[in-house]
Amino acid sequence: MSAFKVIQPGLLTLIQDRGRFGQHRLGLTNGGPLDSHAFDWANKLCGNESNASALEISIGGLVLEAQTDTYIAITGADMKVTINNSAIELWQTIKINSGDKINFAFATSGARAYLAVADGFKIAESFTSTATVTREAIGGIDGSKLQAQDLLPCTPTLGRSLLSLPEQEIPNYSLAVTLRVILGYQQDTFDAVQQRLFFSSQYQLSDKVDRMGFRLQGQSIQSSIEGILSEGICHGAIQIPADGQPIILMNDRQTIGGYPKIGSVIAQDTAKLAQLMPGAYVKFEEISLEKAHNINHLKIVRDQSIKLIEHHS
Repeated sequence: MSAFKVIQPGLLTLIQDRGRFGQHRLGLTNGGPLDSHAFDWANKLCGNESNASALEISIGGLVLEAQTDTYIAITGADMKVTINNSAIELWQTIKINSGDKINFAFATSGARAYLAVADGFKIAESFTSTATVTREAIGGIDGSKLQAQDLLPCTPTLGRSLLSLPEQEIPNYSLAVTLRVILGYQQDTFDAVQQRLFFSSQYQLSDKVDRMGFRLQGQSIQSSIEGILSEGICHGAIQIPADGQPIILMNDRQTIGGYPKIGSVIAQDTAKLAQLMPGAYVKFEEISLEKAHNINHLKIVRDQSIKLIEHHS
């Protein structure tokens, strides 16, 4: 079989495509990459379609052995990756030969890396997607994170161009970010003082962080309502539970919930949030829905204008 063999699975390595959409009516959440920006570039560097299945490697520790000749790209967090004990650069296409051993150390900058392979990993879809959601035990391989001895099928590939992202386009994963927020329809349940406190305070990422949500600690804020009827929850929603400490809901969030929500973080910034480790700092900035649309449009235009660099190593 043409595949990569998992020698060591790392702390949390998941097969992901762009996510499982249109299945909330069944109670199934989206899944997909926490940092869609890094995920997309990994696939682009391999010449893949945007929804090709790739690996999300959280924190590090993954070791793979190639059983085929192909090409890969690794983006996202700096995990000091080596191939056959030689260090490699990230954010570029890499030629892989059968027998090569790929080793990820633990992240020194950022929190999540992405490994794409030419033409994507060949994983059976579950409810229209390969995205792994371990809570629901769907997607990936048996709905689970990678295990030692798992085989990741792919197709042998020859003759791909070796490309790299220009250095100035590679993200710098800082220890603090400002998250842009669109206020939601429940904003009026947070009075002017509570909103001012929220947008003027700095919060710290707690150790209660997973793919469902990122819990913050810092200035407590309160809604005038203690709870609401459970309703659908969007990606990036900022829930305020009874203790007043915000929770930013991520890709594996529950499909419905009953806490008041002050607003939602835009997707470009949840990607930045996903690269923070516990202890990092975040602040919030209010923006309009129209500005959010402009930000998204400008990112699409900018990404399309970036010229990849061909290299020969």
